[in-house]
Amino acid sequence: MKNDIRDLGLVLDSRVRLVVIESWDEKRVLETLTSLAIKRGLGLFTWAVTEGLQRLGFGGEAIGAGETFDAEVALKLIKHDPQPSLYVMCDLHPFLSDNPKLVRLLKEIAMNEGGHKPTLVLVSHAIKLPPEVQRYAARFTLALPTEEELLAIVREEATRWSELNRGARVRTDNRTLQQVVKNLRGASHAEARALARNVICDDGAITQEDLPELNKTKFKLLDLDGVLSFEYDTAQFAEVGGLHNLKRWLGERQDIFLNGTGTDMPKGMMLVGVQGGGKSLAAKAVAGLWGLPLLRLDFASLYNKFFGETERNLREALSLAEQMAPCVLWMDEVEKGLSTGEHDGGVSQRVLGTLLTWMAERKAPVFMVATANAIHRLPPELIRKGRFDELFFVDLPGAEVRAEIFAIHLRRRELEVASFDLAELAAACDGFSGAEIEQAVVSALYAAQARQQSVDQTLLLQNIQSTAPLSVVMAEDLAALRAWASNRTVSAG
Repeated sequence: MKNDIRDLGLVLDSRVRLVVIESWDEKRVLETLTSLAIKRGLGLFTWAVTEGLQRLGFGGEAIGAGETFDAEVALKLIKHDPQPSLYVMCDLHPFLSDNPKLVRLLKEIAMNEGGHKPTLVLVSHAIKLPPEVQRYAARFTLALPTEEELLAIVREEATRWSELNRGARVRTDNRTLQQVVKNLRGASHAEARALARNVICDDGAITQEDLPELNKTKFKLLDLDGVLSFEYDTAQFAEVGGLHNLKRWLGERQDIFLNGTGTDMPKGMMLVGVQGGGKSLAAKAVAGLWGLPLLRLDFASLYNKFFGETERNLREALSLAEQMAPCVLWMDEVEKGLSTGEHDGGVSQRVLGTLLTWMAERKAPVFMVATANAIHRLPPELIRKGRFDELFFVDLPGAEVRAEIFAIHLRRRELEVASFDLAELAAACDGFSGAEIEQAVVSALYAAQARQQSVDQTLLLQNIQSTAPLSVVMAEDLAALRAWASNRTVSAG
C-alpha cells in the first residue's frame, strides 16, 4: 500500500528542490505535507494569492509584512532561505505563462543542490511547467483511498447522519454497501466523502436505486465530458430479444468481474453483426445487468488536427475510465476510429498502438465492449485472441426471437400483447433486424394516430410489407459477413 508521507520523504531525501503535486484535494495535500514537516522537524510555509507567504502553524504567522502577496517577492525569499524548509505554493501556475522572472526564479530554486536548501512544492488541480523548468521537477501523486478507507468514510458519514437525526440508523444491506464502495473507487478522500454524504442525506438509506445517481454524480465530479460520455439509460437484458449464448456467457463472468474472485479478470468482448441487430443495446445491457456505469468512447471527438493530441485525448479518456472503475467501456462502431489508412499521417496507427498497450497493461476493472459492422476494416492486431475474451456474431433474429422482440416493443408502448398474433408477425418480417421490427411498430402507431384508430394486426402487417429490410437492400454484404463469421466467431443467439 502506498504511504504518502513516506514516499514524499523519499523525494526530499533525493534532494529534488521542486515538487509538483496535481490534486483536486488541496486540503489533504496540505495535511500530508504538514505531517511530513512535523515528522522531519521542518519549517512549513504556504503561499496563496489571497494570503501571501505564511508560516503554517498556530496563528498562521505572515512573512514579509504583506509584501509576499507578490509571487516574485515570495520566490526570492524562498530562494535565499538557508534552512531546509518546506514551502507550498497553491496558486502560482497561472502566473508562469507570461512572467519570465518567475520562471527564472523557479529554475534557480530547482537547480539549488545544497544540502540545507528549501524545497518548493507547487499544488494545483493541473500544473503545466515551462519547458526549461519541468526537467528539474519531480511529480508526485497522492494515493487514492483504498476500499477499506472508502468503507470507513461511508460508515463515518452514516454515523454523522445518525447523530443529526436523533440516533436513527442508516438503512442498507451488505451487498449494496459493497457496491457503493466499489463505485467510489477513483475518487479522492474528499470527493468520496461528498459522494457518500449525498447518497445518505437524501433519505437516510443506501439502496440499489442510489447507484445510478452516485455514478452520474461521480462522472460529473471527475469532469469526464468530451471524448467520454456517460450513458444514463442502461438497458436490462429483459429488453434484449434473443442473444441467449451471450447472456449465459455474461452470467458466468458476472461474479468474477464484480467481486474479483479469480486470477483472470474478464477483459471484454467484441460484438460483430448487421446494423440494427441489437449490438448497441446489448452493450448497454451489460452495464444494466451488472449494475455498473456505462461510458461511451466517442471517436468523432477523439480525433484532433494537432499532432499528438489525438493520442493524448485517448490516453486521458482511458485513464478517466479507470477512475470510474468498475465500469463498462463501450466503443461503438470501432472500425470507424481504428481502421488503418495511409492518408492520416499515421494517426490511426498511433491510436491503435495506444489502445492495444492499455488493453494489455490495464489493472483496473474496466470491461470493454466493442461493436463493429465492417469487421474487414479492423486491424488483425485488435481482433486476435487475447485482446478480447470472446468475439460474438449478432445475426438477424430467427422467428422465435422476432416474436419476442415484437412482444417487448408492444409492451413498451402499452399495447396489449395478447391481442396480436406474434407468430404471424414474426413470419411476415423474416429478414428484419430488431431495429427494423421496432420501427414497424412505431410506424403502425403513427398510422393509427393519423387514422384515429388503434393499432391492430392488420395495420402492423401493412407496415411490415411496405418495408424493405437491410437484409434485402444489402444482401451481398450480409452474405459476405456471415461467411466470414461462420468459423471465426461465436454466435450470440
